Amino acid sequence: MNWKRASIAAATAAPVIGLFAWGLTRDPNSIPSPLPGREAPAFTLQVFAPGQGELSRPVGDSVRLTDLRGKVVVLNFWASWCLACRDEHSALSDVAQSYAGQPVQFLGVLYNDVPDKGTAWIAEMGGQSYPSVDDPGARVAIDYGLYGVPETFFLDATGRVAYKHTGPVTPRVLRYKVDSLMAAARQAAAAPAAPAADTGANTKAGKVQ
Repeated sequence: MNWKRASIAAATAAPVIGLFAWGLTRDPNSIPSPLPGREAPAFTLQVFAPGQGELSRPVGDSVRLTDLRGKVVVLNFWASWCLACRDEHSALSDVAQSYAGQPVQFLGVLYNDVPDKGTAWIAEMGGQSYPSVDDPGARVAIDYGLYGVPETFFLDATGRVAYKHTGPVTPRVLRYKVDSLMAAARQAAAAPAAPAADTGANTKAGKVQ
């Protein structure tokens, strides 16, 4: 009867094995989000890591998302306990520095962590060109539907979420998304204004003498 037990065990395990195998084929960056195409959730958060040079902001300064309207915003959620965040740190810092002086704002958001540990982590990683802000209680992370860290949101110049990247982001992805959003902003600014709708009022006025 051992063969019957083996058959039953195999039949039971097959769906589990199949589900596991399917999971291995999934792209972790394809986790869906309802935000792309919608207005980005607003926030006001305080800087705890100032950044460097032209990109720096004072510690304690309040960063309001509404004040960044007109810029492409790269919003990166990270934590000092996040091993995968190490894989993207230099890419984020270097690419952010390359856009200095342009209408682009890189901003780190500390997730489920404390500023002291975040500051120590940045120092350990060799510094960071752009500022990071604290998110007490992970309220902003909740508003953005964060699954974990790292996750990076790209906001267009109108304040809408254009794209979400899950997992460590690469220089290629960063440059492609930022350049695309900057080009879209320039195109929108150069587009001629739509003509005013003709209500017929002028025609009617011409007929009344």
